[in-house]
Amino acid sequence: MNGVREQLIRVLRMLRDDLWTARAAPLPPSVWLRWLPHGMVCLTAFGSAVSNVDHLADRYQFSAQAAMLCSVLQGLAVVLALWRPVPAWWASTVVSVVTALIARDHLLDDPHSGDPSWPWAPPGLIAHGIVLLLLSLRLPTRVSAEALGLTALLTYAVQGVIGGANYGPSGKVAVALFTVVVLLGTALRGRREARHQLVEQTGITVEERARRTLLEERNRIARELHDVVAHHMSVISIQAQVAPLLVEKPSVELKENLEGIRKNALEALTELRRVLCVLRSENPEDPYGLGAAGTGNAPEGPQPTLDRLDALIDNTRAAGLEVVAEVRGEASAYPPGLQLSAYRIVQEALSNALRHAPGSRVRVRVTHDLRGLYLEVTNSRPEGPLSSSPGAGHGLLGMRERAVMLGGHVAAHPTLPGGFTVSAFLPADGASHPAAEDGFPPGLAPISGPTAGEARGVRIPDMPMPRPGTGSTAGPSTGSSAGRQQEKRPHDE
Repeated sequence: MNGVREQLIRVLRMLRDDLWTARAAPLPPSVWLRWLPHGMVCLTAFGSAVSNVDHLADRYQFSAQAAMLCSVLQGLAVVLALWRPVPAWWASTVVSVVTALIARDHLLDDPHSGDPSWPWAPPGLIAHGIVLLLLSLRLPTRVSAEALGLTALLTYAVQGVIGGANYGPSGKVAVALFTVVVLLGTALRGRREARHQLVEQTGITVEERARRTLLEERNRIARELHDVVAHHMSVISIQAQVAPLLVEKPSVELKENLEGIRKNALEALTELRRVLCVLRSENPEDPYGLGAAGTGNAPEGPQPTLDRLDALIDNTRAAGLEVVAEVRGEASAYPPGLQLSAYRIVQEALSNALRHAPGSRVRVRVTHDLRGLYLEVTNSRPEGPLSSSPGAGHGLLGMRERAVMLGGHVAAHPTLPGGFTVSAFLPADGASHPAAEDGFPPGLAPISGPTAGEARGVRIPDMPMPRPGTGSTAGPSTGSSAGRQQEKRPHDE
């Protein structure tokens, strides 16, 4: 008995799961649906042709062969309008006029015909209206108006000029119906063209905005690198001036050459200053006190290097963000441009974390390697409410431009626990290293464990964030997927 009871319960549960449900089960998308309008037009053409055969044979007293011929030609004109609307309109118009003239002779000979609709029979009226609708949907308004005007003129000529007897006039109704159909088709066509133009304009606007953002970012990078170059030119000028004093009895040729070097350096420095006056912005916005890119808070000060990462992280902590920094390896003598780019990448990542991940914990890693510098900035899931922060979209774009300029890579993507990570590799020699699947040059593994695990779809718990002060506060590290360079950051500005 227990087995029967369990079987019955199982069956009842199965019935409940199968039949007592409101879950959706939509049909799969079908490629045939795009042919639905064509099928509807062909079906309408077939119906109007069948109705027209009966009407011509019964009301206009056509022979079976003539009724079939005129009806088939009228239906074919409707189908032809799907691809050739103007020839279809001519065919429908000619068939309609010929049919009306033949029917006129039968109506004159039969005073007891019952006064059928003439010169437009109801099936022919519908067929010609569909042809005009398809024409107005596909062609400019001028062509639609011309077709409507000629149709109205021929209707007037057949009914008003040629005339007939023993019929119910349908010319005014036909012209009114054709006018409504043409107006409807023209309105729909205008709406479709307006939407198409809006989509095109939106695409152009997006492209122009992206191009403008790219140019602005490159302008900012060029401005900063000009400061670095100006410093080196000043050093060259001073060294060329001091060099003769370090040599006993320098020759005239040596003095002249050094003087020429000094003059060329001074001229180049003057030109650079003129360019800097054009490129340098007056008061760039820096809402978080991190030292905005470009002139920053000190327009005439030197460009930042890796030595100033400590101050950058301290400023970020003062703004209310919990930051832990860690440094691995021994720092090499990096070029000034690489140090500036590394500083700006970390700065932008911290700034984005402040804007879009309030209350999160941020881990900044810097790893020095023989091949170059690795940076990684990862924030945890934000704890505070997210607020919209307007921006120009310079964040990830600027990071990518700086890294590509130095032959490096940048990767930015969300983490499974709900945070975000930015990683970058900047080669010390300036040569472009091919990126592997994880974004790093062959033979070098990423630092961040979650990145590699997320790429395989493995769920990784939120990273343990050490309290501030447990690691070195010198700056970031990196090393994660840089190959996906411009993957859009959801909260990037």
